Amino acid sequence: MLKEKIQQLAKLYAGEFIDVRHHIHSHPELSYKEFETSKFVQQKLQGWNIPFEVMATTGVVGLIKGKNPEKKIIALRADMDALPITEANDVPYRSLHEGVMHACGHDVHTTCLLGAAKILHELKDEWEGTVKLIFQPGEEKNPGGASIMIKDGVLENPKPQKIFALHVHPGMEVGQLSFRGGMIMASADEIYITIKAKGGHAAAPHLTADTILIASHLVVSLQQIISRNNNPFNPSVLSITSFNGGNTTNVIPSEVKLMGTFRAMNEEWRFKAHELIKTQTIELVKTMGAEADILIDVGYPFVLNDEALNAVARKNAEDYMGAANVSETELRMGAEDFGYYSHQVPACFFRLGAGNKAKGITSGVHTPTFNIDEGAIEVGMGMMAFLGSGE
Repeated sequence: MLKEKIQQLAKLYAGEFIDVRHHIHSHPELSYKEFETSKFVQQKLQGWNIPFEVMATTGVVGLIKGKNPEKKIIALRADMDALPITEANDVPYRSLHEGVMHACGHDVHTTCLLGAAKILHELKDEWEGTVKLIFQPGEEKNPGGASIMIKDGVLENPKPQKIFALHVHPGMEVGQLSFRGGMIMASADEIYITIKAKGGHAAAPHLTADTILIASHLVVSLQQIISRNNNPFNPSVLSITSFNGGNTTNVIPSEVKLMGTFRAMNEEWRFKAHELIKTQTIELVKTMGAEADILIDVGYPFVLNDEALNAVARKNAEDYMGAANVSETELRMGAEDFGYYSHQVPACFFRLGAGNKAKGITSGVHTPTFNIDEGAIEVGMGMMAFLGSGE
């Protein structure tokens, strides 16, 4: 059977692709600067005689045609960018680029898709349809590489009928997979606020508007937009994450800058909240004697897993890994630009267990000590190949 052949090849090639992961991990590149990573992916595809094209500057899109290639088109996606984090792991394959690290597992995602590509290409006479391989830049930074890839036509010629992607989950043990239908991750928008007044002596606050005090009131006030205007059964988060103003003890600064993020799982509420945030900011600051500039940089939409596709994918995962190793993914307020694809094509975004408590591999993503149990690579590449084969 095809499943067994995929499992055998995933096991056979696991060591090769652990080495691939080590190479990518030690050469991380920031969003939209994945030039060497892109070249590496292209070289691998070229070596396997898989045709590809470059898209969105560093994106790579490959095609593998099985029997009856027009019968169905399935897309498999991986992201390639790293984060501006200094790695703290003492491993032979640690980052060679100071201040840049694959702390979100995109090196694993790219490796798993390359592994799936090799398996699917080797078995192309044993499955039907076409698999579109999407190696995507810029997942970590607005506007999101997915949006650029879509504008450049990644979902056309040929147009996929479904799309899959995985994400490492260090909170789940290696060998486990998890799925969830419907909304699974939130939209994400960035907030930038500047509060301005003439500034003045700290001993004479009556002669100016106190930008520090105003900003403090605003931070507290903005939280009430969520607690008093949003349906409590509608998940939403507003977090102010940066407060910058002043540089000495006796001067009220003329400017204070705030930054933050807004997350939602309802598009109508999302944009209503934007207007409430803008109005609250401008009016509160004005009544306290200062001026405010506000920018809400609209980011990724929420990730929507197609219910029917998710059900089939979960059943396939149970077949591939055993039902005891498949669970339901928790709802998360984190964001993923895979959401762009999910609003265009039936999508399934699932989790790949990568942790190992016994080995002390428990650090979360976006931390300097993030790492994985590399047994996850055999599971990830095999599962992606199995889903791509359409079985």
